[in-house]
Amino acid sequence: MANPIDTADKTLKRITNKNSDGDLSNYLFGKLPPQAKDLEEAVLGAMMLERDAVSVVIDILDESSFYVDAHQKIYKAMLELFHNTEPVDILTVTDRLRKNGELDVVGGAFFVTELTNRVASSANVEYHARIVSQKHIQRELIRISNEIIKDAYEDTTDVFELLDKAEKGIYSVADQNLQKNFEPMTKLLKKAIDQIEQIQAQESDLTGVPTGFTELDRLTSGFQKSDLIIVAARPGMGKTAFTLAVARNAAILGNKAIAIFSLEMSSLQLTNRLISGETELPAEKLRKGNLEPHEWTQLNHRISDLEDAKLFIDDTPAINIFQLRAKCRRLKMQHGIDMIIIDYLQLMSGIDNSKTGNRQEEISIISRSLKSIAKELEIPVIALSQLSRAVETRSGDKKPQLSDLRESGAIEQDADMVMFLYRPDYYGITEDANGQSTEGLTHLIISKHRNGATMEIPIRFIKTYAKFINFELSEMPEWYTPVGTNQEVKMVSSKINDGNDFGGDNFNNDDMESVPF
Repeated sequence: MANPIDTADKTLKRITNKNSDGDLSNYLFGKLPPQAKDLEEAVLGAMMLERDAVSVVIDILDESSFYVDAHQKIYKAMLELFHNTEPVDILTVTDRLRKNGELDVVGGAFFVTELTNRVASSANVEYHARIVSQKHIQRELIRISNEIIKDAYEDTTDVFELLDKAEKGIYSVADQNLQKNFEPMTKLLKKAIDQIEQIQAQESDLTGVPTGFTELDRLTSGFQKSDLIIVAARPGMGKTAFTLAVARNAAILGNKAIAIFSLEMSSLQLTNRLISGETELPAEKLRKGNLEPHEWTQLNHRISDLEDAKLFIDDTPAINIFQLRAKCRRLKMQHGIDMIIIDYLQLMSGIDNSKTGNRQEEISIISRSLKSIAKELEIPVIALSQLSRAVETRSGDKKPQLSDLRESGAIEQDADMVMFLYRPDYYGITEDANGQSTEGLTHLIISKHRNGATMEIPIRFIKTYAKFINFELSEMPEWYTPVGTNQEVKMVSSKINDGNDFGGDNFNNDDMESVPF
């Protein structure tokens, strides 16, 4: 039997050999979490010395950024004073701590007073606050890493769920933990009023991502943050062409960064479509390369706008929801993405089909995940969707309905807006009820609009270039009344929102020009 003392000596020698400097403090005393107590005291002292220091620090630090519990309580008292527009100094902070019943817990009035002696002025308070924030980020990374290590050792852990959890944790740290679960109404009201003031100062009524389609933008004020928008139609109706037009208009006219995830077409095919629509050269000619000299000149001249557009195309086939979420987070951090387009939803896959049981359940999980991505990144997400064959067997005009959404009713529930594309001439209907030609006419049917009205908007489809454009006002079909003057716009009660929708028929954007794409 081995001698315990000899075993301990051998272990000590092995450790010493690994650490050439012979420092055994980590093995004897353990490790302390990253911290900067002196700088925490200096920051708190500076906040009580100068008023401007409070405004600087509040944008950098949160209550949890402080390592010492007493410092957290003092900082919390300062925040309460600041939000109540009261001065922040030794007397007010001491009084607030006393009212909160925490003065003795932090060390009494003497400890609060001593904090002001830790710093001569607030000249370096921002630098000190950022170091405190960095230490907090290090502690958060250690915490998340420990959780990942613990879960990774569990045999029952789903590896893809663990990957998603790990990336979500790192993303939250990279975002400096600014996202909070709850916010008091005072903060929310201030944010809402600030937003209203910013909108009022704008020349345009657009508050979201512009689509370039005049009547649609008037109705929605642009696609809004955190919204999940479903664009659905039967094959051949032009779903991809429509969303490409929206992406192009948002990127070029609105200077927005747009990410397109194409599961059906390659990135080169989408680019050729964009070139065809931008240059108004037939896609067939571009595909075969049969261009005349003047057409080459036209192509080189007109693609300049596309070259500068912030469009990012990913054509990963059968991408799953975890991969999508990971890529979207990176795009948001690296390029500040303003909108995401997925073409199309039914081609996406879940993680483990055996867990979901059936495809309908899997689609439900995917649609809920897309909504969560929109909320997490605070950007609109457009997802294209197929419709069931019930549309083809239906008699009459074959206009799509919400019940036609393929594979899952959860798509309808999760979406903030559902739009259908319907082209009468696709079904051989050459005239409408008023005897007007339906050639090129496309009905953009908004069947669900959580924050506004539902209606049909006419847009024009040009088959040669596979692109959508606005109708001129003089060419509008007789059945359509422009947004803002329509008295027949129907309001629908959202099943999810308990009927608390807001009217969308008062938007006025007369300054918007017709967009030629």
